[in-house]
Amino acid sequence: MELLRFSVFCCGAVLFGIVLLPVETNTSMITIKQLCKFCDLQATKCPGKGICKVDCDITSICPDDNDVRKKDDNITFETVCHNPANPLYGLYLDDYNNTKCIMKEKKAKDSKFFICSCSNEEECNENIIFNLNSQVGPVILVSLVPLLVIAIFVITSFYCYRVCSPQENPRKPLDNTDKHPIIDNEGSDSSSTHANNLNHNTELLPIELDVLVGKGRFAEVYKAKLKQGSSVREEHGFETVAVKIFQFEEYASWKNEKDIFSDADLRHENVLHFLTAEERKGQRQYWLITAYHPLGNLQEYLTNHIISWHDLWLLGSSLARAVAHLHSDRTSCGRCKVPIAHRDIKSSNILVKKDMTCCLCDFGLALRLDNSLSVDELANSGQVGTARYMAPEVLESRINLENIESFKQADVYSMALVLWEIISRCSAIGEVKEYKPPFGNLREHPCVESMKDSVLRDRGRPEIPNSWTSHASGSPSLTDRLTVVPLQGIQMVCSSIEECWDHDPEARLTAHCIAERFDDVEYLDKLSDCSDSEEKMLEEIIVVDEK
Repeated sequence: MELLRFSVFCCGAVLFGIVLLPVETNTSMITIKQLCKFCDLQATKCPGKGICKVDCDITSICPDDNDVRKKDDNITFETVCHNPANPLYGLYLDDYNNTKCIMKEKKAKDSKFFICSCSNEEECNENIIFNLNSQVGPVILVSLVPLLVIAIFVITSFYCYRVCSPQENPRKPLDNTDKHPIIDNEGSDSSSTHANNLNHNTELLPIELDVLVGKGRFAEVYKAKLKQGSSVREEHGFETVAVKIFQFEEYASWKNEKDIFSDADLRHENVLHFLTAEERKGQRQYWLITAYHPLGNLQEYLTNHIISWHDLWLLGSSLARAVAHLHSDRTSCGRCKVPIAHRDIKSSNILVKKDMTCCLCDFGLALRLDNSLSVDELANSGQVGTARYMAPEVLESRINLENIESFKQADVYSMALVLWEIISRCSAIGEVKEYKPPFGNLREHPCVESMKDSVLRDRGRPEIPNSWTSHASGSPSLTDRLTVVPLQGIQMVCSSIEECWDHDPEARLTAHCIAERFDDVEYLDKLSDCSDSEEKMLEEIIVVDEK
């Protein structure tokens, strides 16, 4: 039968296990022996795990000689004093300097020993600690195996998803049911590929500035060319770009617009395509590089062109879609996003694309309407925007900061003024006058106080003449099918404008509602085209029958 003996030693001779207290005499140092547990062999219930108490009631001062006794019980505790200079059971103690008694397994022919030794503390062999280091490795390994299997499974699944799933085509809409694709193919001077994922380049793009095309309060905009060899030019097809340059002092405005543009959820066919942001420290400038649209901004275009009903529909509907996208808490494919308030919507901050749709730009004052923002943080945003386009509550500094919808409602007011600018230059209203901005009777850059007088005190709005809603593309006959849709469309636009610039923010329509109204007019337009085709076919049949 295998014997299991726990041997606990408080080392003697030099009396380890005992705190040595020197006592000075005239000629020498005397070492005082201290106490150890000393019960020889006794039965024990110790399971051989963790910490066990030897349950020895005998405390003694160790003699210098060894005092070891044996007993043939199956499981015993042996607590004795021992001189570490001498072998014990043929073994030398190698851990007698410990302050605690930590068991180590020793093997003999017919027995398994667990031996510990200690010194430097009173009764240091009263509690014994079993060394579990040999068991820790397997336990840790067994614990980590499930985690390792899960990690391998997750990594393999992700790799298969990325490699095996079809890649998104950047020239197709994310949602096939959406009538308006995310990416357009207008054949402009710059690629229509969205480049929001390019805004983390580590090297400056090789750009050659061409001509100044615009200037605002915070920055100047240049038409520029990407030099040969540029990775963006070769991989993404950009040749001509727009570079918005902020001076060193306008860092805050540059950073805010960069942060807004860097949000991948911002991308939309009617939002300016963003390439990258650069810190040109050598020139003490900050750059935003975007797609370039040669037709310029909407204000310039309306100043120089009279538009048709179809152009009005394209510009108005695309503007409404752009603002609706900013304000929405979901992307066109249903993914959650943070709504954004532009806060500076005006015709000079809207570009005209070659397909006659709008492209919203200039997000220097934009605000992410995160639900986590406190009222104080919203209040710190201040009274911002262009005075001519400010909503009444913004002019009055009475915007409801406890409701983020208030910022969207202020945007809708500004959008209504832009829609008024568009319709005022449309041939479908009859006589088209020279372009004037909203509240054109005021000076070129009216101050906030002047706008307060017009908008708050006088409750003034730009004029919508009755002739706009009664004219029918130059023909008095409302039975002519070619004139019915423009008339209905003009009436819809005029009524929507009036609802959007209502003095009460809560009474205003949403941008999404305006976009839906434009879609409804498009549907009527298609029905009219079908009716015209059927009528022409019927006339041809009658003519053939008469012959």
